[in-house]
Amino acid sequence: MVEKLLLHVLIILAPYLIFSILFENKKNKMVIFTISILNGVAACLVMFFPISSGELIFDLRYVPLVIATLYGGPVSGGIVLLMILFIRTIMGGDALLFGYIGTILGYLLPLILHRFFIKLVPKVRMGIAILVGVWPSIFNPFIIIIYHSNLGIPYSEYSKFMESFLILGAIQVIAIGFSAVLTETLIERSLMQEKIQTAEKLNTLGELAASIAHEVRNPLTVVKGFLQLLEQEETGKKREYLILVLNELGRAEVILNDYLNFAKPKLNNITEVSLHDVLQKIVQLLEPLANKEGVTIQFEHEGDFLLKTDRYQLKQALINIIKNAIEATPAGGYVTITTEGNESQVRLVIKDTGKGMSKEQLEHLGTVFYTTKDKGTGLGTMVSIRIIEEMKGKIEYSSKVGMGTKVIITLPVIKKSE
Repeated sequence: MVEKLLLHVLIILAPYLIFSILFENKKNKMVIFTISILNGVAACLVMFFPISSGELIFDLRYVPLVIATLYGGPVSGGIVLLMILFIRTIMGGDALLFGYIGTILGYLLPLILHRFFIKLVPKVRMGIAILVGVWPSIFNPFIIIIYHSNLGIPYSEYSKFMESFLILGAIQVIAIGFSAVLTETLIERSLMQEKIQTAEKLNTLGELAASIAHEVRNPLTVVKGFLQLLEQEETGKKREYLILVLNELGRAEVILNDYLNFAKPKLNNITEVSLHDVLQKIVQLLEPLANKEGVTIQFEHEGDFLLKTDRYQLKQALINIIKNAIEATPAGGYVTITTEGNESQVRLVIKDTGKGMSKEQLEHLGTVFYTTKDKGTGLGTMVSIRIIEEMKGKIEYSSKVGMGTKVIITLPVIKKSE
């Protein structure tokens, strides 16, 4: 029994070792799916080497099933479920129907909890995974008792099974605990790799921006100055051409400023800032653009929130985000700005009724040179994200094609007033 138990533990933990060696460069969203396939293989293998305890024969198939369903949801858990059912069908036997019932019951509770489970922090997830590991130990004894009662075994004989039930339950809970810890470790490592890669790209772009922006802006300022002098003296077509050139030079200056702000988004002038005051001024500033585009801005607030930050940088970040929302919204649409929070943090939500974005577009949002606009560099969004992160805040995007985009910004607060 001990040898087979150790073999089961080795098989259950093998997927994490294999993943670490062969699939470590996969993106975070592929971690769960890949682990689920490997868990399905592990579940099938342990069924071929069952553990015997007295008159009971059992295996650890529920460990991969519970972990895959909790972390991966219906698809990943369903893959493991189908693999287990397929192997169980091949194995056959008198208890085939009871095997189906037990496997499906083992799948249902983790499936119900998945949506709630996946939103929790890692430590809480591990605790819940261990608690869910008790679930097979609850229904399995009943299934075994019903099966044996059909064979005519008297209930007085079931007492000797209790020790085996307890041992099996303890082994399953421990195995699920280890699997949950290893799964969380792989997810964390995958997220860390993505952050490191993003940081390297941003650092490279930042260094490039810092090295060339000043050098380009200096001659650009001189050229712009002389063109402004010429524009005052010229008339007719030449003056129109000069105005056009000056407009394009102004746009080039905006792009260079974005580069500089992206390279060094420092919060130099830290003061106490009223979020309500900043948002009111931004709405006043952007209302002409909204009116031109036929978009209505709605500002709803739950009191005022006092922040300790750089007013100019905060204003720039929010202008970029709200301006993007206006430009993405067709005529007749709305951009809604709402604030809510408590004494420690404020949640600012900017929602539009625009064209929205696909999953692929959302994944690339904020990366180097990515934009959904016909004329744009993507730097505005990148600068905004960097500024919010520099303020110890958090920014999240959610969107669906044809249903608009929602941006949730969370910032630390020093005081809330009604």
